[in-house]
Formats: sequence, structure tokens, C-alpha cells
Amino acid sequence: MDKLEQAEFLLEAVPYIKKYFNKILVVKYGGNAMTDDTLKSSVMRDLVVLNLLGIKVVLVHGGGPEITQTIEKMGKTSEFINGLRYTDAETAEIVRMVLAGKVNKSLVDLLERNGGKAVGLCGQDGHMLKCEKQDESLGYVGKVVSIDTSVVNDLLNLGYIPVISTIGYDDEGNTYNVNADTAAAAISGALGAESLILMTDIKGLMRDKNDPSSLIKKVYVSDIPALVKQGIISGGMIPKIECCKEAIRRGVNKVFITDGRVAHSILVEILSVEGSGTMFHT
Repeated sequence: MDKLEQAEFLLEAVPYIKKYFNKILVVKYGGNAMTDDTLKSSVMRDLVVLNLLGIKVVLVHGGGPEITQTIEKMGKTSEFINGLRYTDAETAEIVRMVLAGKVNKSLVDLLERNGGKAVGLCGQDGHMLKCEKQDESLGYVGKVVSIDTSVVNDLLNLGYIPVISTIGYDDEGNTYNVNADTAAAAISGALGAESLILMTDIKGLMRDKNDPSSLIKKVYVSDIPALVKQGIISGGMIPKIECCKEAIRRGVNKVFITDGRVAHSILVEILSVEGSGTMFHT
């Protein structure tokens, strides 16, 4: 991009900056989209830019690959049931160690080194994510039953980017592993967010999953059942789309699925006409 193109992009972005100014934007980042260190630094820099533009950014993250690696190093094996990691009490402690410790603090550090102000949290801090077992067969995989976002709002009002790892609690002191997409939908609804972005390792929702040119740019929530029936939404996309629908049900205006492997995809999604992924709305 030459200087003239940069100037034109900024001019195009002005109405979107005004739209999001002082509004909350929740970004879910995780999985394979987090495995490239150079790209991860680029994403954090983009979040700092949005924050400096007056947008209240909240980062919710997962870290499945890191959890799997750590579990294997400790001599355990990972078991998945319908795409969710079986989590016994010991595994729940490993998940907390990896997500709330290693992954969370590395993202906070990257945000700080790229000029931002960030604070790391997990869903146990401020008793943010109260959970119960989603299903006995899954162990301590958490279903969020209530949310307290007081600490998140306090940090946003002080200009910080809250970085949240999706670890939950219950009144008996148990630790829960909460699916990051599910947690992001619940958190964005509780915060009254303008938008939720799910940064993943696919371009978005495509009519043909093997053809990137078949990307569907906009989806109405009312279209989802028909897309499932047609097989366009299938497999691992079903729970992700359910999270999009849940966030909108909770009052989020728009939800985006965008490719976290593409540099600056989040800026293109938020600050341009075309966007880069799929937008879900009512």
C-alpha cells in the first residue's frame, strides 16, 4: 500500500471510527490462529490501534494447541467428545495453568510491547464466569450460568485492554474449562458490546468449504436453519455459528467470523466497507 492508498483507507475508515468510538468491541482469538508468533504480534498491534482510536477493546482468548502440548509433556492424553476436551479435575488445573498463566500473560506482554495498556484476567477473577457442568460426560467443561463484568468495565473505563482467559468457577471451588467461543458470546452480551469478532483459522462461512471465493459476506440469523439444512453450515462450524447466534440473542449488534491468519484482517473487518469475513446480524 502506497501513501495515497493509506490516506484513502484512513478516509474510508472515518465513519467506522465514529461508529465504534467509545463502544465495546469483543475479540475472541485462539486456536491455530495463535500459533504464528509474527502474526500474533501483528494482531496485538491492530488491537492497540483500535484502542487508541477510542474503541473499548476486550480480548477473550483460548489456547487449545498450548493445552494439548502441555498435557502431552505431562504424560497425559487429550480426549475429545463432540469437539470438546474431556476435562477431569487434574486437566482443569492444567488448563488454568496454561491459559491463565502462560498464554494470557504472553498476550498481555505483546499488547504492552506494542504500545498498549493491558491487564490479564481469567473468569475466576472478580468471580466473572460462574459455571456448572455442561454435561457429566465432559467432566469440568463449564456452562456459564451467570456473569459479573464489573472488573472488566472498571478496566475499560481506565483505558486498559482486558485480556480474558476462559476459566470458570463454582461456589464449591471447582475450576472449569469454558469453550472460548461460548465465553466470548456470553461476555459480549453481558458487556452490551457493539460487535463480537471471532478470529479463527478459516476465511468465514463459505458455500463450498474448499472454495474461498464462495465466501458468504452477510448472514441474517433467520437464514441459519436453512444453511444448516443445505449443509453449508456443518461439522465444526455448527457450534461456532451457534455462538454467533447466541451473542446476537444477548443483544450484540453484529458478529463477525474472520481469518486470524491474515494480517490486519481485524482492521479491514471493522474499518472498511468490504470487510474480510462473514457478518451475522438480525
